[in-house]
Amino acid sequence: MTPALDRLRGGAPAKRHNARTIAALTANPGCTRRAVLDAAGIDKPKLAQHIGFPGNFGQSRFALARGNGFEAMLKADDCALLLSVLRDALGLDTPEVSYDDLGEDADDTLRARHGRTRKLLAAAAGAALIDHPLLTLDVAGRQVFLEPDLIAFQVEGRLHVVEIKSFAIVDGQADSAKVSAAAVQAAVYVLALRRLLAELGHDPSLVSHDAVLVCPRDFSLQPTAVLVDVRKQLSTLTRQLKRLASVSDVAEALPQSVSFDLSLPPADLIASLRHVEARYAPECLSACELAVHCRHEAAGTTAALGRPVRDALGGVDTVEEALALAAGARTPTEEQVEAAALLQAAARLRAEVLGS
Repeated sequence: MTPALDRLRGGAPAKRHNARTIAALTANPGCTRRAVLDAAGIDKPKLAQHIGFPGNFGQSRFALARGNGFEAMLKADDCALLLSVLRDALGLDTPEVSYDDLGEDADDTLRARHGRTRKLLAAAAGAALIDHPLLTLDVAGRQVFLEPDLIAFQVEGRLHVVEIKSFAIVDGQADSAKVSAAAVQAAVYVLALRRLLAELGHDPSLVSHDAVLVCPRDFSLQPTAVLVDVRKQLSTLTRQLKRLASVSDVAEALPQSVSFDLSLPPADLIASLRHVEARYAPECLSACELAVHCRHEAAGTTAALGRPVRDALGGVDTVEEALALAAGARTPTEEQVEAAALLQAAARLRAEVLGS
């Protein structure tokens, strides 16, 4: 990490990334503000709380309890129930499947468990399950430790990331937003696992792009497994991680007065945020802890109406401008001509509908 990024945090330690925070980076890859804050390791929930715009994030304790209970049931008796589900999903037709739980040693350090994961991946052959493995990924120059639910070896050495989720698959269908979020999170693990295999001298393509998603079926706790293709998410994630690696140049260009030290008054922190461009869209509310502040800041802009509106009205930054162009009360600039024509056509149609 560069001195410029360290300076932005003040005296606070860098906040650790995990698979969820890395996955969230793909939600709005064009937002410079998020890229800078994440690369610097700023604690965004605390920052949002301090400036008076707290977000509402995280699962309810009931959802967490359900999820923990579902995972414990699957992993009981050396993953007996989970193994029966994976046999169908991955075609594990061998009678013997080895099982290693790397989370059994509570005193194990992160680096020690990562070392044990490396050894198992280097030596494993045949069908196997690795529970509580620990992988690493470089995010903006920092090493991040990641813990997928499970790594499953299919026969012939093919590896799959297994994600256990508590949301239900009902009649073969699940909530699309939840599946999408799970796919991005699984892509983080797939990328980390591929990079580890490359370090070990193995072919990274041995890690399948099909992650295994294990969920309750219908309205019971009976598990079912589906394969989710994460190639698209892998491509987006790789691009965003490369972008974060170069965000130090943006940080170095910021004025020396810009700081996100949480000991500063809220007004100073808000002033610092204004120096880093945001790209707010309503979808940010489900993906970024600073979204409530950015929504307040974007009030009156076309961006606050959503990405389709912002993209259709390229060059028209505010709602006030859009209304003036629609009414013909403002002469459009060269870059606003096409958007102005769309707005005026929409205004005519609206008038006709209301008139009829």
